[in-house]
Amino acid sequence: MSVEIKRPIIMLADDDIEIRRILVRALNDLDAEVLEASDGEEALETIIQRQPDLVILDVMMPTLSGWELCKYIRSKPNLEHIAVLMLTAIGRTVNEMTSPLYGADAYMDKPFDIQEVLETVNTLLTEKRSH
Repeated sequence: MSVEIKRPIIMLADDDIEIRRILVRALNDLDAEVLEASDGEEALETIIQRQPDLVILDVMMPTLSGWELCKYIRSKPNLEHIAVLMLTAIGRTVNEMTSPLYGADAYMDKPFDIQEVLETVNTLLTEKRSH
């Protein structure tokens, strides 16, 4: 009898197609199912329907900001299992001050080191699995 380990689902929301392309390529190496959204509304629909294990959110996106999405996720008990990584170019100080206020589990600034993103994603997925 073998135990099947469920592949994690990662949702990436960023309006910059190049950022999404780079991150999707890297995240595919983690043997995860990677979902994409190009704006906040599309991201919200995907989060509600698929309930990913982790979301990576840009702050400045059309329709809904990453902050609004993070706040929504944290306000819903059925979504509390979702880890949130804010990945944004708003500036280190603003990111550092605001991301924890909205309930993000981690935050990183653009430009980013792809290896650091992957390490953070792995850490967040491991932490969420152990709870």
